[in-house]
Amino acid sequence: MEIAFAPVRPDADTLVFAVPKGGFDALPISAAATLAAGAAAARFTGEAGGSFESFAEEGGKVLRIVLVGTGGGSETDFERAGAALTARLLTSGASHAAVEFFGGASGDKAAHFALGALLRGWRIDTYRTRQPEKAKPTLTKLSIVADGADAEWQRLSAIADGVAFARELVSEPANILYPESFVERCRHLEQLGVKISVLDKAAMAELGMGALLGVAQGSVREPRLLAMEWDGTNGAGGKPVVFVGKGVTFDTGGISLKPGAGMEDMKWDMGGAGAVAGAMKALAGRKAKARVVGICGLVENMPDGNAQRPGDIVTSMSGQTIEVINTDAEGRLVLCDVITWAQKTYAPEVIIDLATLTGAMIVALGDQYAGLFANDEGLAEDLIAAGKVAGDQLWRFPLGDAYNKLIDSPIADMKNMGARYAGSITAAQFIKRFVDDGVKWAHLDIAGMVWADKPGATWDKGATGYGVRLIDQLVADKYEG
Repeated sequence: MEIAFAPVRPDADTLVFAVPKGGFDALPISAAATLAAGAAAARFTGEAGGSFESFAEEGGKVLRIVLVGTGGGSETDFERAGAALTARLLTSGASHAAVEFFGGASGDKAAHFALGALLRGWRIDTYRTRQPEKAKPTLTKLSIVADGADAEWQRLSAIADGVAFARELVSEPANILYPESFVERCRHLEQLGVKISVLDKAAMAELGMGALLGVAQGSVREPRLLAMEWDGTNGAGGKPVVFVGKGVTFDTGGISLKPGAGMEDMKWDMGGAGAVAGAMKALAGRKAKARVVGICGLVENMPDGNAQRPGDIVTSMSGQTIEVINTDAEGRLVLCDVITWAQKTYAPEVIIDLATLTGAMIVALGDQYAGLFANDEGLAEDLIAAGKVAGDQLWRFPLGDAYNKLIDSPIADMKNMGARYAGSITAAQFIKRFVDDGVKWAHLDIAGMVWADKPGATWDKGATGYGVRLIDQLVADKYEG
């Protein structure tokens, strides 16, 4: 969908008026009184994301007229309004909608309206060869009457591109997206100035990444470690902030096989890696003045005759040994080696990992918040604040020695799974054992957030792109010079 900003209303087949909560006086069209009466009868009050649709003759043509609410007028409300408009018009038969803001709107808010519209309009039709005509998208252009939106739109459109990329990666099936093809999907970031480096199976074996390789050994798909570096400081940025993403491109559970029902969902067990890749695209696209590294540990967890077994002991890159109690607790095995490699390679002061790590997190928080664990109060507060602004919300969980003892092993340094309870916390405690002293670290368990069974404010059913805006906002708030 094309987004354009114009100083005056262009010709279009649909007129849209964005109005604040509490209603409006008179719209600048001849059928204003009729539309106002209709909106009142439909109980449209201008609440954020609310809408009313009708038809009226204007300029000798019958046009579709849509009223959409901008609520209290915050940037978030404008995003919800833009998203609601796209949800209503995307397959409606309308092709070009012209948007005016009742009472006017700043350029920044107009840009956020466009962002909401673009995010809600994303869908993946790659594999649909037949669709009913009424299901096909028709809305191809949104013209927004506003001045001064270009600078903010340049930034927000880059973020939208990053979210779309994350959604694309998360949506692809595992026969299409696997470690090697994930890397190739990210190659285009080099055109934006991102430096890409890749470790193959042999390189990881030479480095001693026994934990990550143990997860991958049951699959014919070879693992990869993907590192993406963006330096928007012209070399003056010092140590980078590092984001690590869990990239299990399909998770059967391995020998600890998952139930068959719903297993198809496990194509999105690489949602953390998808978020990191999408965020790197957003940061490079808007030329963020920060030094950032995104690293993805990419594996497929399969149960063939060479797969690791419950009870196996593996040696991580850090030298610590791990008793594998459950092969379905595989994400932490991937993350521990990637985090060790990141620390040895980049010596960062801050590491944040994102992972669809535990079902226990979905039980605890559902699809409203991701879980946050951190060893530094300031970092935790910064992440929570960024999440509120970005709309990718976080809820903090505890860490502590009492939980740490639950993963002690009688025959190795640790086991990869604790008892039945506090599963998300013991998983975080496991990862924490691989974080070097003095490194600020946060773990985000995003298991309930990367995929939605029903539409949300700015996404349809399916991949949400969670994490991209969170990372971008944190970098903008705390790491840009």
